[in-house]
Amino acid sequence: MGNVNITTKECAWANFEVKVLNRTIKGLRGFETKKTKDAEHLMGAGDQPIDIMTSNIKYEGNIKVLGFEADAMNKAAQTAGYDDITEVPHELIIISISFKRRITDKRKTYIVRGVQFTEDAMSMEQGAKNREITLPYLAMDVQLIH
Repeated sequence: MGNVNITTKECAWANFEVKVLNRTIKGLRGFETKKTKDAEHLMGAGDQPIDIMTSNIKYEGNIKVLGFEADAMNKAAQTAGYDDITEVPHELIIISISFKRRITDKRKTYIVRGVQFTEDAMSMEQGAKNREITLPYLAMDVQLIH
């Protein structure tokens, strides 16, 4: 039997790349994207559910960036004629998240389409070394591209 490589190692942070509007975010501090599906029990006779009903699907998430990245995103929005990143129409914003677990693996990419940023913030804490801004968003679709 040949070598079997079993590992529980997670993907290293250095192997992630996040782009917003085709701009690689170098000041990335964190991100989240998720799909939520509404579901509830269908009740009938008795006290046990007889099925699970599903309906709407939602996509949402956030990116956490250093202050200079949030400033650059807002400046780009202003150059395009909008007040800030929350005013840019969702049809214009795509986020791509690329990574590979091991050097020999193929790169996986999640494409988040139709992104509407819902908040823009300015914050700083006493003693902080830098500004971290969390930008939550809603999205129209998330697809995994192999």
